[in-house]
Amino acid sequence: MPIKNQEAIPIREHIEVAHLIERLKERLQIDLKPLAAPGSVKDKRVTEADLHRPGLALAGYVELFTHQRIQIIGNTESNFLNNLDKEKRLETFTTLVSFEIPVIFLTNNNTLEKELLKKAEERKIPIFTTELETTKFMYLLRDFLEDYFALQTMLHGTMVDVYGIGILISGKSGLGKSEVALDLIKRGHRLVSDDVVMLTKKRNVLISSATEMNKHFMEIRGLGIIDIMSMFGIRAIRYQKRLEVVLELSLWEDTENINRTGLDHDTVEILGTNIPMIHLPITPGKNITVIAEVIAMNYLLKHYGYDAAEAFQEKIKRHIAQKKNHSDMPRRAIEYFEGDFE
Repeated sequence: MPIKNQEAIPIREHIEVAHLIERLKERLQIDLKPLAAPGSVKDKRVTEADLHRPGLALAGYVELFTHQRIQIIGNTESNFLNNLDKEKRLETFTTLVSFEIPVIFLTNNNTLEKELLKKAEERKIPIFTTELETTKFMYLLRDFLEDYFALQTMLHGTMVDVYGIGILISGKSGLGKSEVALDLIKRGHRLVSDDVVMLTKKRNVLISSATEMNKHFMEIRGLGIIDIMSMFGIRAIRYQKRLEVVLELSLWEDTENINRTGLDHDTVEILGTNIPMIHLPITPGKNITVIAEVIAMNYLLKHYGYDAAEAFQEKIKRHIAQKKNHSDMPRRAIEYFEGDFE
């Protein structure tokens, strides 16, 4: 099946500290002030998304010190250093910077004495300070690094946002995936990507996007390339959307074991995450657009605790249990017609 032909994207192995600083300033609008060795950032690399607060290392225990990670010095670490006498403070910090640390960030506008900064300069370890509190800064920094080092893959299909639910329409070429997406766009839904969909795994969630080349463009066979944003406006596109359902289209004669009740829940594994999958055989006259909308609404119902298939099954069980006390004849859905004969 096409959905299983996932094209893996090599995982990034490192990020230059210079690039990291630039992105934090420009993209996240974090004000960073250099305190020591700012010119050394071009020679430093970060290889992990995890961060480290060197409290134990400052206390003297360095056996398990993960020095290869970004070091965060907050109020706790700063107060610990300030409570040491000058000689002990210098000794403690000298031990810390004796390791190959990529970069040190001080939060809450904390700073260091000139003697300590000089030791960092000698070791060419860049130090920056920010006014952000430790928790917020670490959240923003970790989120950026997790995105940068995240697992990624590319799939063939069309990604759309239908009623806020991210649906990946997959299937063999020529089945009309783009035409279904175009019809959905006409009905007020939004395009994420056509033909090539990039997926990024963050915190066990798959985030979809287009590539730089194909964003908001769509190919309609027989017509050619169209620009969805220029044609339908900014409301018709999304630059990213969580993947929640895979809708796989197939020809009727190629489909086996069609799900008639919805009690069987198929999934597909993408980057180690199981995503609900619906196999939809197509025939002439079948309105795939409306079915895609129903799939989105049905997903929302299940998300909020209501499963129509399970509710119907329970109703059948109750009927079977009560059958011995009732006629075998089917009953109307309404017991009494209230004169509505027009």
